[in-house]
Amino acid sequence: MDQITLGRGGPAVSRVGLGTMTFGEQVAQADAFAILDRALERGVTLIDSAEMYPVPSRAETYTTTETILGQWFAARPGARARVVLATKVAGPGRGMKWVRGGAADLKPADIAHACDASLRRLRTDVIDLYQIHWPNRNVPSFGAMYFDPTKDAEQTSIHDQLQALSALVKAGKVRHIGLSNETPWGLSEFVRVAQTHGLARVVSVQNAYTLVNRVVDNGLDEAMHRSGVSLLAYSPLGFGTLTGKYDDGGPDPDRPQGRLARFASMRAQRWARPETLAAARRYNALAREAGLTPVRMALAFVYGNWRVASTLLGVTTVAQLDECLDAWGTTLAPDVLARIDDIRREIRDPAQ
Repeated sequence: MDQITLGRGGPAVSRVGLGTMTFGEQVAQADAFAILDRALERGVTLIDSAEMYPVPSRAETYTTTETILGQWFAARPGARARVVLATKVAGPGRGMKWVRGGAADLKPADIAHACDASLRRLRTDVIDLYQIHWPNRNVPSFGAMYFDPTKDAEQTSIHDQLQALSALVKAGKVRHIGLSNETPWGLSEFVRVAQTHGLARVVSVQNAYTLVNRVVDNGLDEAMHRSGVSLLAYSPLGFGTLTGKYDDGGPDPDRPQGRLARFASMRAQRWARPETLAAARRYNALAREAGLTPVRMALAFVYGNWRVASTLLGVTTVAQLDECLDAWGTTLAPDVLARIDDIRREIRDPAQ
């Protein structure tokens, strides 16, 4: 597996990484171990998690994913040294009362305490990449389309967030820092404040990047390129919509083929919108016309995109992992790429 360095002086990671948000909900520990073993065997060195995982996040399962990873490290001597371990501190609110009581602000002390708790669960002395899961400010995200300044409230500043993260780096608990679900302004401000005050500099932003959500292309790509910050692309298969399994009528709870069908809370999200499913059917049909599976075309588009440093896969079986890794190296013909852009010009980003 090819490697790439994140940002300016960040860690070297595999071009395809493993996301773990299914571990502890859809994926039992034994199956998670098998997926992790196979990923390592095939050259995947980037493993990404979060304190709020698995998804959908629930009080009963919150933090389980990190615990499973820690148990895998304990059961596989030497594995920790072979991977770049990334995790995230949850942002504010979002109705999750089990995360810091659902507080509307992520304070410096919260960042420090969350990091210490993740270190304990992961059974490691250091986190290679520690990320803020979503912005600690009023910002449109997770399906919201517009910024509303009337919703602004007093929250911990970017400067104070960076100071807290920098203290973790200085203490040796964290090697590098990153952001997730961030905007062009947010990224630029994190970079500016770090440069102005001599604080730790973010090396990556982890955002959705997939055929049904290319919002990154609307300005974040320029901000990242000019700032020297790398993109970690999540949901390259659009929560399963770009596998073709929902093409015959959408997610059906009576036929739980995937997360959107299994979990009612997810069917209310951007990935299950009628317009997202309709767009996915268009892209999936194009893949078949081009002699490709929907999975291979969707992944090839992300894998081969200049904006993407590493692509995070979310799988529930070893077979799914192998299928996704086997797509590495697939090159899409110019006419296929042109037709993909034609579809996007017509329907834009339905899973924004």
